[in-house]
Amino acid sequence: MDNTSRSRPFDVELDQLKSMLLEMGALVASSVHRSILAQTERSEDLAHQVLRDESRIDLAEIQIDDFATKLIATQQPVARDMRLIVATIKINTELERMGDLAVNITERSLAMMHLPRMEAGLYSDIVELASLVEHMVLSVLDAFVKQDAEAARNMMASDDAVDRLRSKIGNELIERMQSNPETIPRALNLMFNSRSLERIADHATNIAEEVIFFVNGTDVRHRFGATRGMEGLGAPVLDTQSG
Repeated sequence: MDNTSRSRPFDVELDQLKSMLLEMGALVASSVHRSILAQTERSEDLAHQVLRDESRIDLAEIQIDDFATKLIATQQPVARDMRLIVATIKINTELERMGDLAVNITERSLAMMHLPRMEAGLYSDIVELASLVEHMVLSVLDAFVKQDAEAARNMMASDDAVDRLRSKIGNELIERMQSNPETIPRALNLMFNSRSLERIADHATNIAEEVIFFVNGTDVRHRFGATRGMEGLGAPVLDTQSG
């Protein structure tokens, strides 16, 4: 079999793998969106949709892992093709964890639906946090589709804003619990939900790192800590750009 005849069906299979991942990404993005609306709009229908879709996300994760593993075993990919498959496996895991966090948000939202609301100002901060996180999720999926490493890198800058806003919300909730113990059940649920949103943003950042790895062959994980740790050790710099 010559290279041309071999590469053509393999390219089709790689496209299929990417399509599977994008379908899962769309499902997870919808779950994140619905979990946020379920909280802000107190919608039990949206909440139950998130819970129903959890099994679809779990199944998609298994199918993508199985298909990617089959491609590695049967096609023995190298260079960029191998990076794509490895990145897909890792992104798949990150998406599944996002789906789990959307479920966590939904379950706590259901527990709060029949309790009085907290102050409007606090909810505006939570809505802003949710909007930032949702934008990160959609942006990183778009960067993967377009194979745009620069867009992925730019998206990672949003994580700092998410961290700052989540800290602000946490401090506000602590003040409310201290001044009025009756708010503790609602405040704790909101605190956990804001933390879950922050973790979704962290997973989006991890996906951005995988997009950069796939496109450029550059591993940017732990980039600052790793650099500091290697100073003075004479450690070689690995060339990940080839291929």
